[in-house]
Amino acid sequence: MPKTTVYSPLLMTPTNPHSQATVAGGNFYAATVALDVEGKVVGIGDIRAQTRQALTNLKHLLEAAGGSLDDVARVMIYLTDMRHFAGMNEVYREFFHGDSLPSRASVTGSMGMPELMVEFDVIAWLGDKATPSA
Repeated sequence: MPKTTVYSPLLMTPTNPHSQATVAGGNFYAATVALDVEGKVVGIGDIRAQTRQALTNLKHLLEAAGGSLDDVARVMIYLTDMRHFAGMNEVYREFFHGDSLPSRASVTGSMGMPELMVEFDVIAWLGDKATPSA
């Protein structure tokens, strides 16, 4: 399966040189933050609102590729401050639960926009069900 890009009309069109998501060899790759469809930061200063928006964006991208959150195998979580971990984790549990949780790691660092507090970098296994939109 060749590498293809995935776009969802429910997310903003990237202004930097990257796609919203990519599928290659049955694997889905994406990183999401708390931006709305117009590119505005959602929930400035509110880790729960930002987590919810970023994971909703991820859900939309996975659906555009023919998958779901259940297909996520790995999550790398970037937080600007580890004091936000509990709030992020509270909302994360709304999106990922059950017996088949993805592996994950969490690190701190700065974001491309100072208002952003969290970013999710994910890999999901879509296999043959991947139907990415170009």
